[in-house]
Amino acid sequence: MKLKNITLSLVAITFTLGLSQAYAAEIKVGFIDMQKAIQETATGKKAKKALEDEFNKKKKDLEKREADIKKMGEDFEKRSMAMNEDARMKKQQEIQGQMRQYQEMAAKSQMEIQKRERDLTQPIVTKLKGIIEDIAKKEDFTMILEKSEQSVMWAKREVDLTDRVIKEYDGKK
Repeated sequence: MKLKNITLSLVAITFTLGLSQAYAAEIKVGFIDMQKAIQETATGKKAKKALEDEFNKKKKDLEKREADIKKMGEDFEKRSMAMNEDARMKKQQEIQGQMRQYQEMAAKSQMEIQKRERDLTQPIVTKLKGIIEDIAKKEDFTMILEKSEQSVMWAKREVDLTDRVIKEYDGKK
């Protein structure tokens, strides 16, 4: 009885190993660097330029506002000794209010830039995903992974579909 169980177990193991080897041979995996794809498509380059222009404009406004507040603080330091207590407190509160407004403005600007980036890149991502799906279906990929430091540590260059997807994206305007 023991010999029969051992024989059956060996047959099952051999069968299972044979199936898993056959199945493993059919797996086809690729990867894409989505950040690179987004940034290197023609549309992505335009979006990046638009974002940089908006960012630089907001940055310039914030820097001017910051310089104004700094000047107010320096003027206050110079004149505070000559001011009475009420005037000094009032000016200090004014500077603190300006500083709060500046911080709120900076935070709002950052949120606006992030939202604008999402708005500009979402259509690009959607179109890229469609292209990736078409490639996967046409060439019978089992899966296509997104490259990042956490997911794809190393892969053969031949399975990197990034440049191909960028070319197809720019070709499908």
